[in-house]
Amino acid sequence: MTSLNEKVAIVTGASAGIGRAAARLFAQHGARVVVTARRQAELDTLVGEIEANGGEAIALAGDVREDAHNQKLVAAAESRFGGLDIAFNNAGAVGPLVQIDALERSDWNDVIETNLSSAFSAARYQVPAMRRRGGGSLIFTSSFVGHETAGMPGMAAYAASKAGLVGLVKSLASDLGHEAIRVNALLPGGTDTRMATFENDEQRAFVEGMHALKRIARPEEIAQTALFLASDASSFTT
Repeated sequence: MTSLNEKVAIVTGASAGIGRAAARLFAQHGARVVVTARRQAELDTLVGEIEANGGEAIALAGDVREDAHNQKLVAAAESRFGGLDIAFNNAGAVGPLVQIDALERSDWNDVIETNLSSAFSAARYQVPAMRRRGGGSLIFTSSFVGHETAGMPGMAAYAASKAGLVGLVKSLASDLGHEAIRVNALLPGGTDTRMATFENDEQRAFVEGMHALKRIARPEEIAQTALFLASDASSFTT
């Protein structure tokens, strides 16, 4: 059985979808969890569910694009639970699904800040905390969109941010491996979350057809992979 006993984890984008599923799963496997998203009410519900199942969690609502919030998350993990071993930086945004000439600069900036710059900001504070623990696991949610051959229409900012995130992860893995800090990116295919907006059944069927399994994933399935990367079962994976 995969164990996260005595581990402390931060999970961002935890109010719904993959982040919510991962926070619940991490707690079920023994981790004490700091969860964050913008919506306090949804986070409070999540914490209540985790505690009802015998787990430990605290919620801190805020914006992962802000350095101060990422610093607060790490401080909360250390002050409440004694340190930080795992960070699942999962928060993200799709942005408007439009062609490049219809994409406003403000929307471009918002997607890049949410999906890429927030990862940089998070790592700046998470890495020193993991050093203080003698190692850890950094996990980021990228995407199959923008990676290798998977281009999708109307997703220029999203694809650019997620491709950039893969580059960041590779660099961090090289920088931090000798310190026993492993760094990995999840590149989910289509997943049944609120971010997966399908205008009709035909559009959903098209996306399903892009996958070998001819369906889209459930958030809980992606969370299982995050659990593997968070645990010692992936001790030589970076």
